[in-house]
Amino acid sequence: MAAISNGRRFFARARRKPFAILGARNLTNTTQSASQYCNNLVRNLDYENYLCVLLLPKSSRTSVFAVRAFNVELARIQDAVSDQTIGRMRLQFWRDSLENTYQGNPPQQSVALELAEAITKHKLAKGWFSRLIDARERNLDNRPHETTNALEEHGENTVSSVLYLILECLGVKDVQADHAASHLGKAIAVVTLLRSTPFHGSKGKVYIPNNIMIKHGVSQEDIIRGRTTQPVKDVAYDLASLAHSHLSTAQSLMSKAPKAASRAFLPVVSCKAYLTKIQKADFNIFHPTLRERNHLLPLLLLKHAWTGL
Repeated sequence: MAAISNGRRFFARARRKPFAILGARNLTNTTQSASQYCNNLVRNLDYENYLCVLLLPKSSRTSVFAVRAFNVELARIQDAVSDQTIGRMRLQFWRDSLENTYQGNPPQQSVALELAEAITKHKLAKGWFSRLIDARERNLDNRPHETTNALEEHGENTVSSVLYLILECLGVKDVQADHAASHLGKAIAVVTLLRSTPFHGSKGKVYIPNNIMIKHGVSQEDIIRGRTTQPVKDVAYDLASLAHSHLSTAQSLMSKAPKAASRAFLPVVSCKAYLTKIQKADFNIFHPTLRERNHLLPLLLLKHAWTGL
């Protein structure tokens, strides 16, 4: 009965109508609290991870929303600006904000204020935040990575860094958990690339690493036009296999990590679900089923949260 009750509360929170996204501004100019701003930002722009955060212990949930919101703020800079100079200026704002926050003087900006609370409460390592900013700056040129190794490194610097911070919010300091987060971050980065390829292709952009495109003789035009030839499927197969390898390693390490770490790894659920779906679609990244929202995801997340399976 307790699980059912918790499940109902989970779905109720997930179904609430989102607030409109507000830009970064002084809190005196908005009725939203800093906490609400972070929650709404993640809900609107990172919904799957929003569901994951709802299942974290209450003592760490607000802090993790702040970490996720910080990541969203950084990630959307690349899409929001066409001028790299402006992008660097925005990233510099976050560098300065981070520096001031660690000195006990955060700017009057919602995410920064919430991060200040999280940093004080959980003693979060500054290095992970800095690494996130640096990785986003290196990616401002909107070019594909030269190699799959570079893509994996980007996943380590971005997705894994967020997972390390979440583990810190949960009070977990464990080598096995860190190794699991490293591999899971790389798997998620590759899966995110696969999932976003049709959308980016429709906008005339291709981010698949150059080495794997050359290996299979696939051109950017093939991706932009949504061609479903065997070479394009072979590219998807290689990337899915890479993600699956990291995911398998991550899952084996999760079983050795402290139980408290398990909910930090909830993103494994959507990652695994996508890899199953693309396999059923014969590695056709443009297959319509891959664009459908996974309506079972909340249930799958609940199952994983309670059983770890």
